[in-house]
Amino acid sequence: MVLLEVKDVYKRFKSLEVLKGVNLTIDSGEIAGITGENGSGKTTLLQVIVGLLSCDNGKVSMHGSFGYSPQNPLIFDTLTMEENIAYFSAAYGLIREEGISRGKVLMKKLRCNQYATMLAAHLSGGTLQKLNLIISLLHDPDLLILDEPYQGFDYESYLIFWELAKELKESGKSVILVSPMVYEHSLLTSLYRLKEGGIVHE
Repeated sequence: MVLLEVKDVYKRFKSLEVLKGVNLTIDSGEIAGITGENGSGKTTLLQVIVGLLSCDNGKVSMHGSFGYSPQNPLIFDTLTMEENIAYFSAAYGLIREEGISRGKVLMKKLRCNQYATMLAAHLSGGTLQKLNLIISLLHDPDLLILDEPYQGFDYESYLIFWELAKELKESGKSVILVSPMVYEHSLLTSLYRLKEGGIVHE
């Protein structure tokens, strides 16, 4: 089943043309990596896909639900981890108990449940990234879209992340992750490189 279709997408910022006819298709059960040099348009492409930016030409079609974890966590510093989870659960339209229960499962899986009652402002960078990831997963999306998802992770957390990605893949869901350097070729079903405004399948 096709979850995402990006067809001939262009995006310009004033005189700078960042995306020049990008085409991308993601099927269910994929872990797709997108890499490229800094400034190649990786984050721009993700923001177009999730609707935070409009494209100048082309079309993006999403078939199913998606979760988005941006590079810079969108977290409320004055709320605890649990309170952030409750807030975003409501934003997704989840029943409060359902969202909190799923959040607890994910906190335990990512081994950060000991910080559940700590204010986000006091969390480490790695734990903030885990909270960012948890929030993107609360509504059990078909497609998880991640912009540099493991910044600040220690090695154990990094391995746990890949276990989670594998579980999603095996359940028929898909993951797109962006990284300037992708070392996990064997863990990906496909790898794409953005270069000079285009994308190539490596």
